[in-house]
Amino acid sequence: MSTPSPALLPIRRLTPRDLTACADLSENRGWPREEHKWGLLLTAGTGYGIDDPDGGLVTACVVTEYGTPERLELGAIGMVLVAERHARQGVGRRLMRHVVAEMGTTPLTLHATPYGRPLYEELGFKVTGRAEMVRGHFVPGGPDPKVATRPATAEDLATILRLDAEVFGSDRTHVITRLPAFSDQLRVAVENGRIIGYAAAWPNMDTHVVGPLIARDSETAKALIASLAAHTDRPLRTDIDVRHEELLFWAKEHGLEPTSFNAVMTYGISELPGDWTRRFAPLTVAAG
Repeated sequence: MSTPSPALLPIRRLTPRDLTACADLSENRGWPREEHKWGLLLTAGTGYGIDDPDGGLVTACVVTEYGTPERLELGAIGMVLVAERHARQGVGRRLMRHVVAEMGTTPLTLHATPYGRPLYEELGFKVTGRAEMVRGHFVPGGPDPKVATRPATAEDLATILRLDAEVFGSDRTHVITRLPAFSDQLRVAVENGRIIGYAAAWPNMDTHVVGPLIARDSETAKALIASLAAHTDRPLRTDIDVRHEELLFWAKEHGLEPTSFNAVMTYGISELPGDWTRRFAPLTVAAG
């Protein structure tokens, strides 16, 4: 009996039970398995996928929704993957059309690789920015940023949530409250006892990903990165909005090498909400 075409197979919601299948799909496409990240996305977001009759997944993606259940303000799409043997057959396009339809009038955003960008443009997404990924062992040196930092405490969480909503432009309580358990480090920058920025470093394969990175200015962002680097032996990785030229220059001076660019794309809005001048890096490009 012939295997049904992926074009005819049903799209279903994924759950945390699909984590291994999602990680297998990542590996199938030559990506790292990233099980820790998949675990967060499948619990904080909504996964969509098509089961392969021969086992595993034909395709998958995750949408992380922000705002309130009564009023969704933004959906971030990430981890759009199609198994190698089903590639170039329109499966990814079908999945994305389904997700866009499911989200209705909710504005959408995603980070696109050069490979994926033509598909998203075809679906009506527009490029509204760029992020540069940098990676490497942080090398201390030069004048220290003159901003104090310390580990975040449970008492800081309410302030972090307020600051994050103001800068991100939408409520992401359901994601940010997971950071203490998801991250190996969560630090705040303080001035006169007031929190002026925060950042997390979370484990992803052999690196620590720095994100989210929310800060009053470049000096504050530098202080947070330097303080996270001082408490890990792993290479750091982060995706910095290219408009933050000063921070990118400083990061490269301190050993982080440029590895790739992603296009920041939106659908239904001309630009992302919030204050980009204080938003330096996302939690992950898969969740905005």
